[in-house]
Amino acid sequence: MKFNRKINPNIKPNQNFITKKRLREDEINFQKLRSYRLDRVKKELEKNNLEACILFDPVNIRYALDSVNMSVYNMHNLTRYCFVPVNGPVILYEYFNCEILSKDLNLIDEIRPAITWDYFSNGDQASSQLKKWINEIKDLSKSYFKSKKIAIDVINGPAVTALNQIGIEVVDAKLILEQARVIKSAEELKCMKAAIEVAEIGVTKMRNELKAGMTEDELWSILHKTNIEHGGEWIECRILSSGERTNPWMQESSNKVIQSGEIVAFDTDMVGPYGYCADISRTFVEGHRFNNEQKQLYNMATDHINHNARLIRNGVSFREFTEKSWKLPEEYYGNRYSCVVHGIGLCDEWPQIKYPTDGGQREGHFEKNMTITLESYIGKVGGKEGVKLEQQYVVGENNLELMSHHPLEDVQ
Repeated sequence: MKFNRKINPNIKPNQNFITKKRLREDEINFQKLRSYRLDRVKKELEKNNLEACILFDPVNIRYALDSVNMSVYNMHNLTRYCFVPVNGPVILYEYFNCEILSKDLNLIDEIRPAITWDYFSNGDQASSQLKKWINEIKDLSKSYFKSKKIAIDVINGPAVTALNQIGIEVVDAKLILEQARVIKSAEELKCMKAAIEVAEIGVTKMRNELKAGMTEDELWSILHKTNIEHGGEWIECRILSSGERTNPWMQESSNKVIQSGEIVAFDTDMVGPYGYCADISRTFVEGHRFNNEQKQLYNMATDHINHNARLIRNGVSFREFTEKSWKLPEEYYGNRYSCVVHGIGLCDEWPQIKYPTDGGQREGHFEKNMTITLESYIGKVGGKEGVKLEQQYVVGENNLELMSHHPLEDVQ
């Protein structure tokens, strides 16, 4: 069903200016990319007997509409959102005076000013603003979700209470969006390859510029700079450490000075061009000459990932994978990473498969065109250093296709 677009006709067109093509830009059919993702959201709503959802999470708005505005800021401020019904107009509620940012996205039927009710934006007027928002949602329910049930991904307590008071039930849209995002289209895979290529340009520069006397922060900044230069967006964390700070894992980059012969390990977690995440981990040694203890750690990490990669193909159950996955020796188990496998797309995504002792997803199976990463951290409890590796893959019919191609270290 087509709806008349309600976009302010007075918004001036973009001015003519010279641009430089981003990686793979000419290969990507953006209309196909956007249509596929919005259709996935609507199908998941129908599958769960829901008529509509409201999305606040910038990653989910990006997936559904490809609309972007101050993503990191809006992760902690509910200042823009969208309404996506199965049958009805797709409405973007945009931040103040920002209609121009999404006016060319033709899957959006209408752009309205966002109604916000948070204390930061509204102070002592927050309660009255919440009432306005509730009235807006009530009006939408009359036409587009008559069941009085709405899926919302991020919302605060007062808003849930107010919706319940007018007879509207709120269910979690996180499940809807996570399941929608699981299977990647051909256009999404092109976007992901571009993001990985940018990350690997940065990783290569990091390896080449690594030297004793520089700080962890100085080394880490190379990846950020490379990402922004190529149209990337942000980096989800800043996990890079050297020497004894690599054990235990998860320490963020600091002003520590890197010393000769030390291990340097990091996890990119980089949201690159087109909003897709490049999530790979590499471990180097300053001077590029591994000692015997470092070689042992590194070889264990590569064995870990390669063993698990051989287990995965279309149709393999998560339970079967967990049972057959590489067994981490006892002296390393206390320092194990938080998961063995996780999905990847616009960010870390479902599923997350953990070590058998740690719970997590059990039911389900790998499907063709899921994109995942395989994780390994090897660091003995009480040991001096540790090695972190991570590779990114797309699930094929009979095997995994490696998406990350920056070479691992030759430590033989």
